[in-house]
Amino acid sequence: MLRDPKVVIAERAALELKDGDCVNLGIGIPTMVADALPEDVEVILQSENGCVGIGGTAAPGEEDPYLINAGSIYAVEVPGAFYCDSATSFALIRGGHIDCTILGAMQVDEKGNLANWQVPGGKIAGMGGAMDLVAGAKRVIVTMIHTTKGKPKIMHKCTLPLTAVGVVDLIITEMAVIKVTPEGLVLKELGPGVTVEDVVAATEANLIIPAEVGHFE
Repeated sequence: MLRDPKVVIAERAALELKDGDCVNLGIGIPTMVADALPEDVEVILQSENGCVGIGGTAAPGEEDPYLINAGSIYAVEVPGAFYCDSATSFALIRGGHIDCTILGAMQVDEKGNLANWQVPGGKIAGMGGAMDLVAGAKRVIVTMIHTTKGKPKIMHKCTLPLTAVGVVDLIITEMAVIKVTPEGLVLKELGPGVTVEDVVAATEANLIIPAEVGHFE
């Protein structure tokens, strides 16, 4: 039975976090990371809407209408959680207190440029806190499905409006883990049942392929 690719991505992204990290999770796949954290890893999840110490998804029947994450999903709080206003929440982000942010994307390119907020001609929801997060967080991880309707999302150069320039450190898809370096995009790991040739065929950008490429499940 094939696993949900979004779950595969979230579980792999969770492995990038370590004890004590203060982490912000974007909407979509990033929000799922909260439910995929290894039991032996304790991180502090910060939500843009003012909770530091937010947890995973609330179980059915245990939803608190006043407690949602940045993706408007009912969540739980962990012991020691506290709440603050939006100005304080963004002061934490802009002040460099976030160790890692995990965000979704529409496109990422060979320079680590990020486009994750607008498709021309489509409804514009606004950039939200992404521009603050990529500027303030110490590490930026992008989680996304590798292609959209068969079209690559990892590009030579982004064609959609940019959120920020040169900010992405790591890209995690259901097919691969790709590190952004000054020399280019390095293929670090392959997803379940995926070959190097599969990744190359689904990626517009040039990839640096080491002699040995790892795997994740």
